[in-house]
Amino acid sequence: MRAHLPRFQGENLRHNLALVDELRRIADAKQATVAQIAFAWVLSRGKDIVPLIGARRREQLQEALGGIDLALDEQELEQIEHAMPPDAAAGDRYGAPQMAHLDSER
Repeated sequence: MRAHLPRFQGENLRHNLALVDELRRIADAKQATVAQIAFAWVLSRGKDIVPLIGARRREQLQEALGGIDLALDEQELEQIEHAMPPDAAAGDRYGAPQMAHLDSER
């Protein structure tokens, strides 16, 4: 399915993989995975925010849940936010016909 989504095509894919590489650098310094860093970051947003994990396999879910015990300090949170600022991802989430139906993207 991803092969048909704009964020996973051409230059958009290259740009977005570079963003992931920045998160991987931060994750490596914490001896964690990118999924764990992402999960821990979402947990840091507040008690009224609940991270949702998309996983096809139990191993992927277990990996991401390792972020529950991952403490991020202020400097690490700043590094993450610098590496992945809002609207940093290139390309639309979905193709034009699907995007027309999303209120959240307007």
